[in-house]
Amino acid sequence: MSETPTIHELDDATVRRIAAGEVVERPASVVKELVENSLDAAASRVTVAVEGGGVDGVRVRDDGVGMTAADLERAVEEHTTSKISGGADLEAVGTLGFRGEALHTIGAVSRLTIRSRPRSGGRGHELVVEGGAAGEVEPSGCPPGTVVEVEDLFYNTPARRKFLKTEATEFDHVNRVVTQYALANPDVAATLEHDGREVFSTAGSGDLESTMLAVYGRDVASAMVEVDADPEAGPITSVSGLVSHPETTRAGREYLSTFVNGRYVTAGTLREAVLDAYGDQLAPDRYPFAVLFAEVSPDAVDVNVHPRKMEVRFDAEDAVGDAVTTAVREALLDAGLVRSSAPRGRSAPEQTEISPESPAREVAGGEAAATDAGSEDDASVADAAARDGPDAAEPEVSDADTDDRSGETTRTRTRTLDGVTGSTGKGESTPKPTDPSTAGESRTSRDGREGGSPATDDDAAASEDATGDGQPSGVVGPTDQRTLDGETATPKGAYDRLPALRVLGQFDETYVVAETPDGLVLIDQHAADERINYERLRAEMSGETPTQALAEPVDLELTAREGELFATYRDALAALGFHADRVDDRTVEVRTVPTVFDTALDPSLLRDALTGFADGSAGETVDAVADGLLADLACYPSITGNTSLTEGSVVDLLDALDDCENPFACPHGRPVVVAFDRDEIEDRFERDYPGHGGRRAE
Repeated sequence: MSETPTIHELDDATVRRIAAGEVVERPASVVKELVENSLDAAASRVTVAVEGGGVDGVRVRDDGVGMTAADLERAVEEHTTSKISGGADLEAVGTLGFRGEALHTIGAVSRLTIRSRPRSGGRGHELVVEGGAAGEVEPSGCPPGTVVEVEDLFYNTPARRKFLKTEATEFDHVNRVVTQYALANPDVAATLEHDGREVFSTAGSGDLESTMLAVYGRDVASAMVEVDADPEAGPITSVSGLVSHPETTRAGREYLSTFVNGRYVTAGTLREAVLDAYGDQLAPDRYPFAVLFAEVSPDAVDVNVHPRKMEVRFDAEDAVGDAVTTAVREALLDAGLVRSSAPRGRSAPEQTEISPESPAREVAGGEAAATDAGSEDDASVADAAARDGPDAAEPEVSDADTDDRSGETTRTRTRTLDGVTGSTGKGESTPKPTDPSTAGESRTSRDGREGGSPATDDDAAASEDATGDGQPSGVVGPTDQRTLDGETATPKGAYDRLPALRVLGQFDETYVVAETPDGLVLIDQHAADERINYERLRAEMSGETPTQALAEPVDLELTAREGELFATYRDALAALGFHADRVDDRTVEVRTVPTVFDTALDPSLLRDALTGFADGSAGETVDAVADGLLADLACYPSITGNTSLTEGSVVDLLDALDDCENPFACPHGRPVVVAFDRDEIEDRFERDYPGHGGRRAE
C-alpha cells in the first residue's frame, strides 16, 4: 500500500498556469482582456492586429492614459489594479476590468511585451514577461498610450494549445470580440487586422449606425430600427440601440449583441427578451441583428459571477426581461414591422404550403367546407377574404374558446381526425369553426397528390346525430382513416420502426394522438415532417452536389466576419454547390447554387454555410456543414403546429416517417415521438392505491 499523500503548497509557476486557465481560454480571451484595458484607459483609438488567428501573435495598441515605469512594473503582478480599491467597490463596478488578473495570467502562458508612455508626459518604458517571469523595466521610445504584444500563446502549456481550433475558427472568435466592443463604443475608433490585412475599421464618430455600417455592411445597417425607452419603474433605467427588420436575420445568435452598462455580456435573459419581442415574426431557427444597451443600477446587477465577466446576474431577472421585451416590441410596432397578435399558422402561411383541392372546394380538418362548386356562401367568404386580407378572414372566437390567463375559461381543444372539435373545460362544447385562412390545409403527399377527401353525406349525418341538433358535442371518435384517393384505409398493425399505432385524433392542432399496445404516444407533426424532409434532402444531396447556374450572377454583401470567413472557405463553399468569387472585401458574386427537390436554393444561404464552417462544434468539414444546412432547409417546408390535419394526411405522414432511418428525432435533435406507457398512466391516475385491486379493476 502506498504512503498517505501529504498536503503541500504549489509553487508559484504552477499556480499561475492554473489561474491562467480561468481567464485565458483562447486567443480571443487575450484580445478581450486587452481591449477592455484600453477602453478603461480612456482610449479614443484601439487597433487589434493578430497573426495566425491569434495563436502566433496578438498586438493591441491604444492612445489611452498610459503607464509610468512604476505602474508598468506593478501591472504584471498578481491582483494589482487601478480600477477598484477594495471589496466595497465590487458592489458597483463601473469599469470593464477590476480583478487585476489579465496581464499577470496572460504573461504566465505566453511571451508578453508591454510598451507604455503616459499621455500626460514623460518617457516611455518596456517590460518583457516570459512564462510568468518578469524582466527589468527598460526605457523605450514609443508614442503616448500602451502597446501590448503577446507571442507564442500557450507555448508552455502544450495540452491547452493542442485543444485550440483551426486558425479560421480562432480568428472568428477574435473577430466577434472586437466587433462587440466596437459596437459598444461607437465613439472609439476601432480597427481589426489579420495577417497584415484590415478586416474592418470604425470612424469613432459616436454614431452607432455608422459603426454598424463598418462591421455589418450597408444592407444590414439600412434594415435597423431604433430602440429608445426609459422604463418608469424597475431595475432598468434605459434601453437603447438598434434591432433589425424581422426579415434581416442569420442562422445563429452571433449578431444578437447585448450590453449591460457598456459591458458586452451573453446574458440569456436579455437575448430571450429580444426574441420574445418579435413574437412569431421570425422564421424558424432565425435570429435578428441587435445592438442593445441596457442601463441598470450598478447595485442591481452582479458582474462578478464568471472569471471572464461574460455573464451577469440580475436582482430581478423577470423585470429586466419584461422591460427589454416591451422596449423592443414597441419600437418594432412603431415601425410597422410586427403585428400585436399573430397566430403562427396564419401569419406565416408560406411555411405550411397547403392549398385547397380546387378553387371551389376547400378542405379543413377532413370536413368539406363547401357542398358544391357553386356555393354562393363560400364564394362570399372567399370574396371577403380577398377584399379584406388575411386578418378579416380569421373567424370570430368566443371568449370561452380563448386562452384566458386567469384560468377561469381556459379549455383545451382536441380535434378528432374527422374534423370535429371536442373541448375540455367549462361551458358547452362547440364545433371548430371553419377558418377561411386555413381552409384547405390538406397536406401534400410524398408523391405530389393532395391529401384529405371531403366528408361524405353519411359522415355529416353522423356528426349531426351526436346531439340531435346538428351540433357535435364532446370528444367524437375518429371516422375511418382515408387514403389520399379517398378510399377507406386502416393504419398498419405494425410498422418497421414505429410501434403499432391506432390513431385517435389530433391535440392542439399540433400533435397526433395514437394508441399503442403499451400505452399512448404523441407525435409532433412538425418534427415528424422535418425528419422526413431532411432525409429526402440528404438522399438528393448524396454524392456530387447538384447545382444550377444562375441566369444572372447575384452580388451578395457580407458582414466583416462573413467576408473574412469567405477567404478561408471559398473552396468548401464550391463543394457545397455555391460557386462564388470576391468582388471586393465585403461583396461576393454568386454564380451557382445547390439544387434540392429540383429547386435552386437562395444564394443568401451562402452566409449560413459560412457560419457553419466557422462553428467548431459542427466539425468544420464540408459534410458536417452540408448536414447542418440540410437540417435548416428541412424546417421551412415542414408542416407547422396550429395546422389541422386531414385523415389521409396523417396516414401518409406516419408511413413516410416509418420509412425514415431515424423516425424518433428531428434533424435538430428534438423528439418526434413521446410515449406514455400503461404503468405511467396508471400511476398518474393512482390506480394502484391500497384496496383498488390492480390495473384492471373498475
